Amino acid sequence: MLCQKGARRNFGYFFRFILVLAVCVAVFSVLFHYIMEYEGREYSWITGLYWTLTVMSTLGFGDITFHSDLGMIFSIVVLLTGIVGLLIVLPSSFIQFVYTPWLEAQKKKEVKHSLPASVRSHIIIVGISPVTRNLAQVLSRYGFFSVLLCANTQQALDLMDLGLHAVVGDYDDAEVYRGLHAQNARIVVALDADVRNINVAFTLRELDKNVPMVSRAEKDESIEILKLAGCSRVFQFRKVLGQSLTRRVISGSLTVSPLATFGPLVVAEAPVKQTSLSGQTLRESNLRGRTGVNVVGLWNHGVFEHPGPDTVLEEHKVLVMAGSRRQMDNFSRFVAREEAAPEQAGPVLVLGGGRVGTAAALALKERGQDVVVVDRSNISSRIPGVRVQVGDASDPVTLEKAGIRTSPSIIITTHDDDINIYLTIYCRKLRPDVQIITRTNLDRNVHVLHMAGADLVLSLASLVANDIINLLEPGRVFMLNEGLNIFRAVAGVGLAGKNLVNSGIRKNLRCNVVAVKTASGEMLVNPDPHREFQAADELFLIGDAASETAYYEAYWPDRGMSDEKQASSGEKLHEPGTSWFSF
Repeated sequence: MLCQKGARRNFGYFFRFILVLAVCVAVFSVLFHYIMEYEGREYSWITGLYWTLTVMSTLGFGDITFHSDLGMIFSIVVLLTGIVGLLIVLPSSFIQFVYTPWLEAQKKKEVKHSLPASVRSHIIIVGISPVTRNLAQVLSRYGFFSVLLCANTQQALDLMDLGLHAVVGDYDDAEVYRGLHAQNARIVVALDADVRNINVAFTLRELDKNVPMVSRAEKDESIEILKLAGCSRVFQFRKVLGQSLTRRVISGSLTVSPLATFGPLVVAEAPVKQTSLSGQTLRESNLRGRTGVNVVGLWNHGVFEHPGPDTVLEEHKVLVMAGSRRQMDNFSRFVAREEAAPEQAGPVLVLGGGRVGTAAALALKERGQDVVVVDRSNISSRIPGVRVQVGDASDPVTLEKAGIRTSPSIIITTHDDDINIYLTIYCRKLRPDVQIITRTNLDRNVHVLHMAGADLVLSLASLVANDIINLLEPGRVFMLNEGLNIFRAVAGVGLAGKNLVNSGIRKNLRCNVVAVKTASGEMLVNPDPHREFQAADELFLIGDAASETAYYEAYWPDRGMSDEKQASSGEKLHEPGTSWFSF
């Protein structure tokens, strides 16, 4: 109704302007006859209208002209009126009061305010940000139908241009969630500010008491309130990100850094630096034969590589391995790390004392590692027992006082990607040999940070998507690092009767099978390459998103339905529980 009133008002403004122009044309046409009679000439009324329009539109054919000064002054007045009225005001008025409202009306017709009644098992996402956009894209890649709730039409149109599903509505209106069929949703995800997430939870519970709802909490105090409001699960993603960053830290005599475990399967990283492996090829090291671990990849300045037998293990590279706990222990004993001299062992530096930085510092402290947080404010009260160096992280004096010259690792945790890129370049210049781990908010900056000198980069957006996917399908995927996942899939008839050697999974699809779970429940870690797959085998693979998609297309095309088809199938939600993978 408001929209109709606005359209009528706009049309009224434009109509009045057209009326003024028409009056001007009529008056000028009449004056044309009087001045022509003054000059002793006579023309028809049509000629007067013709002359007025040609002069006002600046066409001015020149076939009819005045000879007297009065006539010329009149011509100038008509010409200036035409320039202002027809050439300037008329086009802008038409665009403002007619074309733009019409275009907006057409756009609003494209935007949905509700979903079809047949939609079931869909995912509703509240809160528009780069994190939620990435989440919707990842959900689509895994065959889930998700819809983002937007506050205005333009937001929805921008999301639709990205190929995402969006609806317009108020987050605190129960009727909006009724139109989204929230009672039939698989899950509702609220990723807005804490106070808004609480409002969303209360509003949703007016409609349905049972639909699962997941929310993000920025503050510790908000966790209990969100649960009281009706949230099924509450995550502090920034705290989890800070803890994840610390798992990649190299310090002391630690050789293996476990990334994830599932039963007997362990996926871990181990830097080549300061070990006996440096300078050897993978064939010469014979790690599979000596320790049992399977080297599934190498990090080379932030780029994941699939190694061959003749790949040289250089100082700056990091091994990504899969194996059992016993095999990892064998690797740790086999690969001797050179101990740093006591006077050279420095603290791990955490640049930035926000939620991510404090979580990282506390996690390092719990592991018994020396850590220094560099921040512009004195945040000692928030991280008791952790040394805080007050100052600007871009100030070399501040970094020197913090211990950058002897630090084995630097974790950059500010919330601004531009600052993170700046600090990465600066720290790499000061310490070319130090390990630099950084966070990013936007996935598109991952490559930039690697180019700037970061050894490892973790994205908040990918972490959120990983956790939500694991709630929907526990253990379906686990993010080992930015761009590298461990995922599980059924072997199916496409692989039945084949083995690792002749299947071409590693060669053609660029992913590695690190474990096989048989129909009887037995877990085979680093299975025999000549063992034949069974159709019911569940494979655990490591690869990037492209490798994962290629595997699904090649061997598991019917893994699930996508978009509206999957949303309307009525498939039940996996009850949120402990992920198959653990840290």
